[in-house]
Amino acid sequence: MAANTIPDIPLNDGNTIPQLGFGVFQIDPKETAEAVGKALEIGYRHIDTAEMYGNEAEVGQAIRTSGLDRGEVFVTSKLSNAFHRPDDARTAFESTLQALKFDYVDLFLIHWPLPTLYDGDFVSTWKVLEEFQRDDRARSIGVSNFQVPHLGRLAAEAEVVPAVNQIEVHPYFRNEEVRAYDKAHSILTEAWSPIAQGKVLDDPTIVDIAQEVGRTPAQVVLRWHVQRGDIVFPKSVTPRRMEENFHIFDFELDDAAMDRINSLDKGEAGRQGPNPDTFDYLPA
Repeated sequence: MAANTIPDIPLNDGNTIPQLGFGVFQIDPKETAEAVGKALEIGYRHIDTAEMYGNEAEVGQAIRTSGLDRGEVFVTSKLSNAFHRPDDARTAFESTLQALKFDYVDLFLIHWPLPTLYDGDFVSTWKVLEEFQRDDRARSIGVSNFQVPHLGRLAAEAEVVPAVNQIEVHPYFRNEEVRAYDKAHSILTEAWSPIAQGKVLDDPTIVDIAQEVGRTPAQVVLRWHVQRGDIVFPKSVTPRRMEENFHIFDFELDDAAMDRINSLDKGEAGRQGPNPDTFDYLPA
């Protein structure tokens, strides 16, 4: 496979998604347009943003400025935790489209299930996303940070199976129970925090493997993700790192290297972000 060829993976709704994307979490809105523009210049064609990131408008601006056709760039956004009530979700989605200045998004997600808020009712929120897909303003819909019981409720009470579940996954927290459910139900797993906020990059096992294959630790970890079949969207505002992260499809890790990385899993103790069962953050 050529170094700059990003595989498109089939979604369960007939659409496809590039396996590698560019994430804009925690990128200052003032820096977002430049960072996304550089990512598009390098060759990224999948941008992951969210209402709560506060930089949707700048993502849209960068895509328009790039000169690329809208259809060439896969754009994901996510519903703010503040807007789970159905009418609020409809208004928030309109705001996303207005901020991006697009007629549609390629993928729209419920950002967090928030089971301790809204009377635990994320199903009615999901049914609103089904509306967005029916009217083609969201080509695909999915969830983020949903645990197995949350996914089970959607399966029992809703019509559409999520196309993706975006969850925390990295060598210290492989999140295998959720990944296994996703795979069994044709839901693609997207890995956020793929390098554990940088914490795995100086792990001796990762460093050793990187030296053995002549790659950077970040490239090794991202390669581990894609060989497991997951989608990744690393974030960086440093052009050199953006370039490095892009070039992960021209080498492979052997089974022994994959097993060594798998062995780094710490279970729940390895989780870097909040636990979705109890996370209840609402933006002001």
